[in-house]
Amino acid sequence: MPDGVVSVAPLRARPTLAIVVPCFNEEAVLHTLLARLARLNEDLLASGRIAEPAEIILVDDGSGDATWEIITSAHLAGPVTGIRLSRNHGHQRALLAGLMQARADVVVSMDADLQDDPDVVADMIDAYRKGAEIVYGVRASRASDSRFKRWTARGYYRLLAMLGTELIPDHADFRLMSRRALAALSGFEETNLFLRGLVREIGFASCTVHYDRTCRTAGESKYSLAKMLALAFEGITSFSVRPLRIIALVGCVIAALAFIMAGYSLFAWAAGKTLSGWTSVVVPMYLLGGLHLIALGVIGEYVGKIYHETKRRPRFILDEVRPSQRKFHEVAAQVQVSDVLPAPSKVA
Repeated sequence: MPDGVVSVAPLRARPTLAIVVPCFNEEAVLHTLLARLARLNEDLLASGRIAEPAEIILVDDGSGDATWEIITSAHLAGPVTGIRLSRNHGHQRALLAGLMQARADVVVSMDADLQDDPDVVADMIDAYRKGAEIVYGVRASRASDSRFKRWTARGYYRLLAMLGTELIPDHADFRLMSRRALAALSGFEETNLFLRGLVREIGFASCTVHYDRTCRTAGESKYSLAKMLALAFEGITSFSVRPLRIIALVGCVIAALAFIMAGYSLFAWAAGKTLSGWTSVVVPMYLLGGLHLIALGVIGEYVGKIYHETKRRPRFILDEVRPSQRKFHEVAAQVQVSDVLPAPSKVA
C-alpha cells in the first residue's frame, strides 16, 4: 500500500496511462514483457482504474539484436509506441526520451527485465487519485541481492546523504509521474542526467509503494560494475558541491599541520635535536602528491560537467518514432491478447 501524506480531497478522475520502458538488447525478455503488460492493461481496465487502454512506449536505445524488430512487430499489432534512438545514449537518456514522448495523464517508468512488479502500478494509480503527483516504487527488501551488493547499496545511500544528496533509498527508476510532474521535469535542461535526483528536486506531493523485487526474467543485466559506479558518481557530482568543500577543508587541515610541523622543526633545530632522515622527506611528499591528484580529479570532474553543459548538445537523438495507432479494445475485438503479441518461441 502507498506510504506518504496525500490529499484527503475527493478522488481524482480515472487517468489515462502510459508505460515507458527503455530497452537495450532485450530480445530475450521483450515477448514476456509485452504479454505481462497486456495482462496488466486488462486488469487496470477491469478494475476501473484507468479511463482507456494504456499506451506502452518502448524505447530502443541503440540495440544490436532483434529488439527493434520485435518492437516494430508489436507496434503493428497492438497499442505500442516504438521509439528508436540514433545510437546507444544510455539508460537515463533513453528513459527521458520516452517520458518526453508520453501524452497520458500519468506515466509509469520501469525496466524491461520485469524485476519491478507490474501489479504495483495499480497501487501507484490509487495513490495518484488520492493526490500524489509522484509515486516511488521502493524495494521492500534486498534479500535477492548478494551480500556485497547489499553492503555497497547501503553505503552508497549513506554517502549521498553525507554529501548533501537526498534520494529515496532502494528506489531506482520504477515510478509514476503525473502530467504536472513531467512538465516540471521538462524544465531541467542539464546534459548530465541523474533522473533519481532530478525527480526528487521537483517536489510536489509524493508517496512510496513497496514491492518485492524478483530476479531478471530472461537475458543478462546491462549494468556492469563500471556502469553502476559511473551512475553513482554521477549522482554525487550532479547534485552536490560538498566534495569541493571537503577538498578545501582537507587543504586547510594539511596547511595547519604543516605550520605546526614547521614550528616543531625550528624548535628541534634550535635545541640541537634534529636528525636527518629519508622517511621524513619522502612520506609527506607522496602523501601530499596523492592528495593533490585526488583533489584535481574531483575538481576536473566538475569542470568536465561544466564543459558538457556549455556545449548544449542534445541529450538524445530520435532516429524513428512509431506512435500507436490502434487502441487495445480495437485489437482485442478481433483477436485474443496472446495473438496480438509475437510468440516467445520466435526469439532465439
